[in-house]
Amino acid sequence: MTLQYSTLRGSADDHPPVVLDRREGPYGEVVLRRYGGLLQIIANGCFLMDTSDGRSERLLVDAALESLDGNGADDAAGAGRSVLIGGLGVGFSLAHAAAQPRWERITVVEREPAVVEWHRDGRLAPFSAGALDDPRVSVVERDLLAYLAEPGERHDALCLDIDNGPDWTVTDDNSGLYGPAGLAACRNRLAPGGVLAVWSAQPSAGFEDALRSAGFSGVRTLEVEVTRGVPDVVHLATKAA
Repeated sequence: MTLQYSTLRGSADDHPPVVLDRREGPYGEVVLRRYGGLLQIIANGCFLMDTSDGRSERLLVDAALESLDGNGADDAAGAGRSVLIGGLGVGFSLAHAAAQPRWERITVVEREPAVVEWHRDGRLAPFSAGALDDPRVSVVERDLLAYLAEPGERHDALCLDIDNGPDWTVTDDNSGLYGPAGLAACRNRLAPGGVLAVWSAQPSAGFEDALRSAGFSGVRTLEVEVTRGVPDVVHLATKAA
């Protein structure tokens, strides 16, 4: 698979970070701060994401759609695709999904009310590009794992980016998403032939094994090179049709 993306660049200057907002949320402290030309989200003192680059977040969405096409499912009759985006973050994944008309329904699940508000009040709005006002988009303020575990709509794709990945979670309870119960919940919320795409800050062979053990097929990992350190990755897996 060959996918190309433009890079959104920002640079930190010599000044210390400036805190724009600090909230005590349902899962601890969440902070929005400016560092040079970047905006950053910090959760419980752990760097979560910034606005420097959105290539891997856009790959998360594009790879899911391309995988659906490769599975042979046909949406030409107007049924459209349904995608659930787990984690609003700075909005790169949502903005990219909303820019693609083939996603007929887009559900965003975000557990931090402050993050949703930062998009609605304008501070992060440039990065979600007005997508929260798109009539195809619905926002659910819930913990992702709890939401997936409930009976509900099945989606053609789950694009999940809620922390730094299976081996480096921001909060301990996030680890449940990557275990047997969490992956079973993901399978139950996917339509036949549906695709699970999971963002991670580093590759995880153990998570690939967990996906296969959970009954997914077509398990593979796409890498996106970063300036320093190991590549960002998107883990992909398919539910049997």
